[in-house]
Amino acid sequence: MSRKVKLLLGGTIFLTMLLIFNNVKVSAQSDNKSLLVRSTQYGRVKGNKENGTLNWRGIPYGGSVAGIHRWKAPTNPRKWKTIKTTTKTINAIQYNNNKVTGSESKALTLDITRPNNRKVHLPVLVYIHGGNNQTGTSQEINGSDFVKKHNAVYVAINYRLGALGFNPLQALKGKNKYTNSGNYALLDIHKALNWINKNIDNFGGNKKNVTVSGFSAGGRDVMSMLISPMFHDQFKRAIVFSGGMTLSDVKKSQKVYAKAFAPLVVEDRKAKNTQQAEKWLLSSKNRKQVKKYLYSIKADRLAKLMGNASIRMSVFPHLFKDGTVIPKDGFNTAKYNNVPTLITTGSREFSLFAAFDPYFAKYATTGKLMGNDEIGKEYQFVFKNGGKLYSRFNLEDSANKMLKQGFKSQIYGLQINFGNDPSVVGEKMSMLGAFHGIFVPLLDPSNKSYNAFVGDAYQSVGAKKLSNNFQDYIYNFMTGKKMWAQYNKDTRKVLNINATKNEAQAELKTKTYTDNDVLNDMSNDNTITVNKKDYLIEHVMNGRWFSHQLDQKYDNLSVFDK
Repeated sequence: MSRKVKLLLGGTIFLTMLLIFNNVKVSAQSDNKSLLVRSTQYGRVKGNKENGTLNWRGIPYGGSVAGIHRWKAPTNPRKWKTIKTTTKTINAIQYNNNKVTGSESKALTLDITRPNNRKVHLPVLVYIHGGNNQTGTSQEINGSDFVKKHNAVYVAINYRLGALGFNPLQALKGKNKYTNSGNYALLDIHKALNWINKNIDNFGGNKKNVTVSGFSAGGRDVMSMLISPMFHDQFKRAIVFSGGMTLSDVKKSQKVYAKAFAPLVVEDRKAKNTQQAEKWLLSSKNRKQVKKYLYSIKADRLAKLMGNASIRMSVFPHLFKDGTVIPKDGFNTAKYNNVPTLITTGSREFSLFAAFDPYFAKYATTGKLMGNDEIGKEYQFVFKNGGKLYSRFNLEDSANKMLKQGFKSQIYGLQINFGNDPSVVGEKMSMLGAFHGIFVPLLDPSNKSYNAFVGDAYQSVGAKKLSNNFQDYIYNFMTGKKMWAQYNKDTRKVLNINATKNEAQAELKTKTYTDNDVLNDMSNDNTITVNKKDYLIEHVMNGRWFSHQLDQKYDNLSVFDK
């Protein structure tokens, strides 16, 4: 064969290989694009690959809620023609850690995480973040670990917060009964669920298998959704992570909001003093002027209002019993949205709030709260008794009320006890025990939010097994698989989960104490002086979600809570 022929053959082979390589490369790029680019009813979005998952962050599910759209039911987002890059979370405006962050106009967004594969009809877990409905972000929990292990779609919602998410003032009311509710955050969540119903199939989710979940404030929002006619048929199952039943009276709330807004009114020279300002805000004669003024206030000023609530409804009332979004008879209604419901709690839910209450905060990082001196005993008093009351409030009190009102679907209870044994988790974490948020690193092992308090407690073999089991419980519930025994009026059994250093543990138990038992134990406690006990009950434990019966006994009820 001549040298010329050899060269021609060699060149042909090279070009053929190059063409094949380029075709493979183009095919891979096309495949990558098809996975990352998805259609929504408003336009196409492009996400990214991260940690073995596909992610879309900051997808608009509603329009602007700034300007003339503030304090109104959410509208649709504007449609877009080009592919929108959705790789960054957009948080709702809020005041946190002494600074204002987030967006008012772009508050209504959601994040989606799914496994990096082509599987479809996957169960959908919708997550509503915590933060007292005043702060928080859709990235509170990253769903990557969960969706990779269980082939599910995880959707986390951002919604309006603080006085932008809830406002009962009469001046804002008009002809729209939903807008008049003042429950704007719930209107946002409703809008997000509508978006999910219409679009989640395009991300591989199954719109007919949506489980809505929430933590803390998000859990309380989910509880309110169970009694809201507006949310009928919007989800198939519900999970309440450390939530509980909390609602507000509209008229009482209006007075609290007027008091909170009054200093702004004085600053802006609309009134000479706060007393005049409150009257002006509440007067039916000034509704047009008040409304115009409220809309003129910059969002960063509004975000700072009522920021010291610390799980006290009297400071920042929300979830109003307006009669449209939330029934006027609240959780006493007989008309629940009857869907299977999983209610979870930690056994020491009050620990974080107690440790960082102004009374104890300066000792929180010194180790003194675990000591046997006076301050240590005082902390143990609120840690133990507040924890018992809070865990019952979250789980048993809620489940019992639902059953009393004729709830017709399954209720499952789960209590986490991990964190209480210092020989397993260390002294550092045992100061908080099974705290408010104990489930977060179990569902999201990459989460670092609590590292300063828990150290490496979640890194043990037993804790990792517990994490796997906990995620399985959530997935099994989402997919309708067999669970443990239901919570019922006869046995009231709850699955208690824990871990040693090497093994995970699970046992069905009934709580051996009632709220009255805890109150009696507090009365009989002699580890601290009567004066100290009275002070802690009146100033540290008072007015909290779980404190109504306690405050009644010690005559500490605020005017709002009566």
